[in-house]
Amino acid sequence: MSYVDGFVAAVPTVNKEKYIAHAEIAAEMFKDFGAIKVVEAWGSDVPDGEITSFPMAVQAEDNETVVFSWVVWPSKEVRDSAWQKIIEDPRMSPENNPMPFDGKRIIYGGFEVILDK
Repeated sequence: MSYVDGFVAAVPTVNKEKYIAHAEIAAEMFKDFGAIKVVEAWGSDVPDGEITSFPMAVQAEDNETVVFSWVVWPSKEVRDSAWQKIIEDPRMSPENNPMPFDGKRIIYGGFEVILDK
C-alpha cells in the first residue's frame, strides 16, 4: 500500500495566490522525488467546533483560511528518502520560496494507507 503525508495549515486569505505559487513549486519537487499525487485544498466549508476543529487545531484567525493538503507516495521508504532531498533542495529554501503562512501552526503527519477504494 501507498503512504500519505497530510498537512493542515492556516493561510492568510490575502495570500491565496502566493500560497498557490508556493504549493506549485513544492508539488513539482515532491513529484521529482517520487510522489504519486499532490493535492492542495483551500477551505470553503470548514466550521469552528465546540471542542476541536480544523480552525481550532491550527489557531486560524478571522483573516485566515484553512488549507488541507496531502501527498501520496508509493511507499514510506520512498517518502523517507524524498524528505531528505526536499529539505536540501534550494527550491524550498526560505530565500527562494518563502512560506506565505505561519509554519509553526501547521499540522503534519505521515499515514499508512489502510483502505483505498
